[in-house]
Amino acid sequence: MGARRDLTLREKIGQLIVTGFPGPVPGEELRSLIADYGIGNVILFSHNVENAAQLKALCDGLRREIGERTGYPPLIAIDQEGGRVTRLPADATNVPGAMAIASTGRPEHAYAAGRLTARELRALGINFNLAPVLDINNNKRNPVINVRSYGDTAETVERYGLHMLRGLREEGVLASVKHFPGHGDTAVDSHLGLPAIGKTLEQLRELELKPFAAAFAQGAEAVMTAHILFPEIEPERVPATMSRTIVTELLKKELGFGGLVVSDCLEMDAIRKFYGTAEGAVGALKAGVHLLFVSHTPRLVREAVERIEQAVLGGELPMAVVDEAVEKVLYYKKKYGENGAGEAGEEEAEAGIGDSGAGSSAARLAVLSAASMGASSAASDSDSASGLAVVGCEAHRRTAEAISLESVCLVGGKLEPLAKGAGDTLFVGCSPYRADQASSGAGGAFSFPAAMGEAFGAAHRVTGVDPDEGEIRQIAEQAQGYVRVVVGLANGRDYPGQLKLLERLRADGRRVTAVALGKPYDLEGLGEDVCALAAFEYTPLALRSLARILSGETVPVGKLSLSL
Repeated sequence: MGARRDLTLREKIGQLIVTGFPGPVPGEELRSLIADYGIGNVILFSHNVENAAQLKALCDGLRREIGERTGYPPLIAIDQEGGRVTRLPADATNVPGAMAIASTGRPEHAYAAGRLTARELRALGINFNLAPVLDINNNKRNPVINVRSYGDTAETVERYGLHMLRGLREEGVLASVKHFPGHGDTAVDSHLGLPAIGKTLEQLRELELKPFAAAFAQGAEAVMTAHILFPEIEPERVPATMSRTIVTELLKKELGFGGLVVSDCLEMDAIRKFYGTAEGAVGALKAGVHLLFVSHTPRLVREAVERIEQAVLGGELPMAVVDEAVEKVLYYKKKYGENGAGEAGEEEAEAGIGDSGAGSSAARLAVLSAASMGASSAASDSDSASGLAVVGCEAHRRTAEAISLESVCLVGGKLEPLAKGAGDTLFVGCSPYRADQASSGAGGAFSFPAAMGEAFGAAHRVTGVDPDEGEIRQIAEQAQGYVRVVVGLANGRDYPGQLKLLERLRADGRRVTAVALGKPYDLEGLGEDVCALAAFEYTPLALRSLARILSGETVPVGKLSLSL
């Protein structure tokens, strides 16, 4: 690592920026940003990740290069929430998402998910997780939070979110709660527009702020701000990220938060389109934000650094504000950035992963059972030598599977087990797709109909995301030869052709089972004759759980963590 010394203004600004890059290998543009602009931190996305070994080598290289160039280790950040928002590769463990976990009714599952996630992140060289989500999904039309939230009440979000947070922290990963002061009560995605929430401060205190206040009391060290207007609180037309009233007066002074304040990505349309990324960066620092995410575009990174530099030299932004932010960032770099990858092995992973102090959980029992039956996978010598033995280990995978299985909810109707090879059932539904800009890219290698067709030796048909009348008619004709049709719904409220197809099949006399692979609101008002299952996410893990439940191997025990 390079020698530490007094930083120039540009080098100070570089410590306050987090950026990303395309592909699995850093290119010349990132290297230029590090060398010429002192950029000191990186965020990783799915497009940077191929497998665990590649990811660890990538993180090791980034730590080495940024450390040598800037004199300080990088914060390497990732959105590893679980469920719909995961970035880790298939040979790592991706846990279920927030709403799925809360629907198990077991807060200890959130704790277990946090612990195993942090262990794998550390082993891979990632020290900063942008999770958990503490937004309360109290708006059914919310396009971007929904199943990323633990539920629609402050009590549920606090109960599960704080367990996840504790698990992450106890295993040595910096965790950022988000999106302050709350992104749940909006029907606009801040990636694509500028949302506004017209609540007063007193109304926020009564609901949205409660989980954040509880997290701060528990010791949360980082918080991410939301790109949302709160006109009843901030008289200027600027979002929370750029509001001194919200960041300094409310967050820091009233709620007493003394940790690291980070922005959501300043390339999101809520900032880029309405204010400009560079102006948003200056505004965020003025408001009291410490760490700025400019996650994708090198040109915008350069513009942001130069604009901040100009603001300081021109007297618009006090140097003291920059120095305070740098001091805060370097404190957390010292705490988390210098340790590098963790060296946990699988034996350590099996020790107490679900032990939250609240009694044994099914996940804990699954881990112990796996160990006692000799089901733990043998790590290769190369994995052990590189510290990767814990990543995707049998103990972690069994924990994730146990949580997923307990998350599936029977919301309505009667579940009749499906016999393999009976030939009386047709599975239909669309392929997975990227539901919003926060979600991970959808892989094309699996689909609900194909996976269920293979599991049950049954007929299946993959539909479009929003079937038109012609496609609905064709599927209805195909279904005439079957007693039962199982329909996978992937946010059918957003794509009504899915619900029209279900209603046509029902009207034609088919026995219909509806499976919500996204927002559970798709299951509202389907009628008692429809068997309605909520799985919350369109992932291979969720599909494996559904196959076991549809076959009658096990019964669904989940209970919705929100009201329909």
